[in-house]
Amino acid sequence: MTTNTTHMTTNTTADAAHAGTRTSEGTAVADNARINFAKAAPKAFRALVGFDIAAREGLDPALVELIQIRASHLNHCAYCLHMHTNDARKAGESEDRLHMVAVWREAPHFFTEKERAALALTEAVTLVADGGVPADVYAEAAARFDEKELAQVLALIFAINTWNRVALATAKMAGTDER
Repeated sequence: MTTNTTHMTTNTTADAAHAGTRTSEGTAVADNARINFAKAAPKAFRALVGFDIAAREGLDPALVELIQIRASHLNHCAYCLHMHTNDARKAGESEDRLHMVAVWREAPHFFTEKERAALALTEAVTLVADGGVPADVYAEAAARFDEKELAQVLALIFAINTWNRVALATAKMAGTDER
C-alpha cells in the first residue's frame, strides 16, 4: 500500500465555511475561519510530516491504518477517520474489519493477536490521561512486537494523536482530504 503521509496542506473555502460551527457543548454558533496550520507554521508542519513518515517505517501498512483509525475514533476526529478508512480500503482492507475496529474487543476474531495488542496500546496511549498506560497492555504489546517495531508503533500512535489534534483545532472537514 502506498499512503500519502501528508495529512493536510491547505484549508479550503469549504473548510472555512464549516469551521467553528459548534461550541464545546455542541451548540451551533456563527462560522469562523481557522488558521491554515501548514501555511502559518510551515517548519512545524514539515517536522510533523517527517515524524509521521519515520513512524510508519517498517510497519505493516494495514496495521498503520488500523492504529490511525482507532485513535481517530477515540479522538472524534472525523477528518482523519474518513481519510484513514479510505486509505485502508484502497490498500485492500475489508469492510468487515473496518466496521469492527471500534468494537475490536467484542470481535477479536477479526484481528490478529498483534493487531489486538496494537489496538489496546493505541487506546491506552490515546486516553493516557484516564489512567496512564497499564502495565499489562504495554507487556502484551512488547510480547507481540520486537523493540524496534514497538517503538515504531508508539511513534505512530503519537503521530496520529497529533494529527487528530491539528485537524480538530483547525476544524478540518471530513471528506476534504487535503493531502
